[in-house]
Amino acid sequence: MPDNRTQLILIAAGGSAALLLGAFAFQYLGGMAPCKLCLWQRWPHAAAVAIGALALWLPGRALPLGGALAALATAAIALYHTGVERHWWEGPATCTSGGIADLSPQQLMDQIMAAPLVRCDDVPWEMLGLSMASWNALASGALALVWLMAAKSARPA
Repeated sequence: MPDNRTQLILIAAGGSAALLLGAFAFQYLGGMAPCKLCLWQRWPHAAAVAIGALALWLPGRALPLGGALAALATAAIALYHTGVERHWWEGPATCTSGGIADLSPQQLMDQIMAAPLVRCDDVPWEMLGLSMASWNALASGALALVWLMAAKSARPA
């Protein structure tokens, strides 16, 4: 039977892997193309999975703390994305519909033609009033806590 640290690492890294697989399922099976901020949220999950693989082989607290940092990074990006979706603040200019008031017709046409197909300030799917970004923020925050528990249960290297 694996020790407590190992179990917690498997849960945390497995959670990030599950969230990544879910994102890919929405994209490739559900036909929901990701926006720029959606893609940004995937990278820390991938890092957490890689950190988890290393942490299973290497003792100590450093790698679980790195996993917690990765989970917190994805949660922070997801919270930022939630704010963009809810129009609490503007997102990246290449990802939202704002900032067109001072453009000439030609500049506006150029921006439309160069714009990504998916806007960050649209909510393509929600459950219980929360978007995918909001759910990712909640899940990633929970995973960060699991990573911290793994770090706490580790014997110092």
